[in-house]
Amino acid sequence: MGKVMVIRDRTAGLCLAGIVASGFGTTAMWLVSGIWVKSLTGSDSLAALTVFAMWAPSLAGPLLGTVADRVRRRPLLVAVNVTLALLLPSLLLLDSADRVWLLFCVLAVYGTCGVVQDAAEAALLAGAVDQRLLGDFNGLRMTANESMKLIAPPVAAGLFARYGGASVALLDAATFALAAGIFALLRVREEKPARPGRAWAGTAEGARFLWRSPVLRPLVLAGGATMLLAGLNGALLFAVVDEVLGHAPTFVGVLYGVQGAGSVLTGLLSGALLRRLPERVYAAGGIALFAVAVAGRSMPYDAVALVCSGAVGFGLPCVLVAAMTAVQRETPDTVLGRTAATAQTLVFLPNAVALALGAGLVAVVDVRVMLTVVGALGVATAVALVTVRRAVPARP
Repeated sequence: MGKVMVIRDRTAGLCLAGIVASGFGTTAMWLVSGIWVKSLTGSDSLAALTVFAMWAPSLAGPLLGTVADRVRRRPLLVAVNVTLALLLPSLLLLDSADRVWLLFCVLAVYGTCGVVQDAAEAALLAGAVDQRLLGDFNGLRMTANESMKLIAPPVAAGLFARYGGASVALLDAATFALAAGIFALLRVREEKPARPGRAWAGTAEGARFLWRSPVLRPLVLAGGATMLLAGLNGALLFAVVDEVLGHAPTFVGVLYGVQGAGSVLTGLLSGALLRRLPERVYAAGGIALFAVAVAGRSMPYDAVALVCSGAVGFGLPCVLVAAMTAVQRETPDTVLGRTAATAQTLVFLPNAVALALGAGLVAVVDVRVMLTVVGALGVATAVALVTVRRAVPARP
């Protein structure tokens, strides 16, 4: 019922449509960027740097989130999407290895706009949508994002193979133009934000609010710890397929597909579960399921591997949905953009660090041992989330 109410809610429905439109193009561009650079330069390292170029701006999350607290959010969403729609066609000029720098510049702007957009969306929805529907909306957003990861890659790969990278850039530009039009249709009343004496004054307020909140701090810390373990798990997946299951590397695609299906299911159920369970309990249950599934990947059976992949996909998003929903519910509107962006940085930064760490560890430590350790740490994180006593709230 909650999902139906979200879709029927005009503001929530339009926001979700805008997210789906831009998310399709983003997933396609994320995949093709590395392939494009590899085809032009032959360099694996430069191809890998495309992901870093898109991800790096999230390190400045608290600073970029300030933008969403300094201007009205609906016009900001429109402006961000129009900017990307106008910027992406410049990649039509990318036709040789000498011009690869152009793609990296575009991806850096792309990532920056993405951080600002995520903060603005979170802040706008928190004030425009019924608080009881936030869990459903965040779940549907998760479902939409995971669905795009299943649909967009084959479309992007087909376009690239037939027409080249420029065709994918134009497709992405069209999705951002569509998203801009959708966000322009939103009917929300926003008060004019107060302007501080200095442009970036109060940038750290989001981090301060998170740290002082007895509700948000444990959820965000647990989210960061879980994504650290998820990064290690991701770095081990090829070794699992090779050393544990004895399959060719292409079997990774099968496991990722099952994992994506699990995440889609979580998105559909999360709103109802969050209405029935405390956020900490819901998040801890998901972390525990993820942890047990990661440890289960040490068993050399295809059926077990498939079940564990589905369980990883189902369990991992729980803490992410719970944390973002709590941020939207607990944070004052005046600092919500900064708080949401800071939370995103704290949760997802450990994942990138762990991917690099895991890539080094898998060369020297047996993959079964690492899977067991990651699983044990995940269970410990879940137990800590539900047993650590809440701190006394700080005075405002």
